[in-house]
Amino acid sequence: MTQKPGLEVFQFPCRSDNYGLLVFDPVSRKAISIDSPEEMPIIGALESQNLELTHILNTHHHYDHVEANKSLKARFGCQIVGAAADRERIPGMDKGVKEGDVIGFCGHDIHILETSGHTLGHISYWIPDSNLLFTGDTLFSMGCGRLFEGNAEMMWQSLQKIRALPQKTQVYCAHEYTLSNGEFALEIEPGNQALQSRMEQVRELRRNRLPTLPVSLQLELETNPFLRLDSAEIQKNIAMEGAALSEVFSRIRQLKDRF
Repeated sequence: MTQKPGLEVFQFPCRSDNYGLLVFDPVSRKAISIDSPEEMPIIGALESQNLELTHILNTHHHYDHVEANKSLKARFGCQIVGAAADRERIPGMDKGVKEGDVIGFCGHDIHILETSGHTLGHISYWIPDSNLLFTGDTLFSMGCGRLFEGNAEMMWQSLQKIRALPQKTQVYCAHEYTLSNGEFALEIEPGNQALQSRMEQVRELRRNRLPTLPVSLQLELETNPFLRLDSAEIQKNIAMEGAALSEVFSRIRQLKDRF
């Protein structure tokens, strides 16, 4: 039996530091937009890649993730999916989903992970057979989202779900924050050689105005301080040796907020 080709991703800049993300089936050319940060770049990307928009999968309700929902729905008749708990805050939403739900798309299963913390209704989308994860504003490369609605314990629980996924998973985040996140990571874990190497790569990419994403989950596990709470170096440098990991997370988040 011939194996069905995996889904592919077209990534492009939107707004000041967002990424637009079109997930598509290379055979049918049907596509999903992960969030809808800006209408015209998304339309341009669809046209340039000869794609048909069938769905918008929203990660959360913030304006820079849902701005083009209604205009794209009016233009393409696409279905809008979001967290069931956030139905009142996501414009034009047709289908509400929750933890453990699975969405079918062109023969592929898209798994719903509830990843609250940045907002209370935040969700991430995991496509196992294509090794893809879309984390919105929960996980960034070498960072994580600010706690606008949730608390530290909630976000740490969300990040543990992501930590448990296969390391070959390719992580797509919603913003280009990698350089500043990495500078903070070096402050609290300067002896991490994988982090040092990653930052050399990131600086070179940004000098050339190139994206630092996607990134493998394996590399994030090696370099992201919010996934490395049990690092002895990090715990020592923030004076939290032997503390509960949720408390370590809370302290790192506080330090990053002031960085």
